[in-house]
Amino acid sequence: MAKTFRVSMVSADEALFNGEVVRLSATTQVGEVGVLAGHTPLLATLKPGQVRLLLSDGTEEVLYISGGFIEVQPKQTLILADAAERAQFLDESKIQAAKARAEEVMRNSQRSKTDYARAQLELAQASAKLAALRRAKKRY
Repeated sequence: MAKTFRVSMVSADEALFNGEVVRLSATTQVGEVGVLAGHTPLLATLKPGQVRLLLSDGTEEVLYISGGFIEVQPKQTLILADAAERAQFLDESKIQAAKARAEEVMRNSQRSKTDYARAQLELAQASAKLAALRRAKKRY
């Protein structure tokens, strides 16, 4: 049996996950990180993307996060997400509409740098949500 470790994942609104996992994958500012039991301590900033949790029964939980922090200790990991949702509950039509709006703002050369930067973030978040949703749909 594979070794497990405890993961607690919370956002400002709710506790999203608290349990034992075999593996965790998340997207940090410097790239993808994979965590197994006994991982060396780590503190990193998370960017919009997915958190994937492999449970001991072989199932995978996929969650979208808009950003946050991850703290890894040998026996437990804590994820503090700015905002998060379970991928299977994301609405693809709303995500596609948000993505289209962000792309339109970025195409409009008369926008301010602030509007452009905000649109870039919204595009990154929409793309990350779509990726999480597609991964979650593969399971069902």
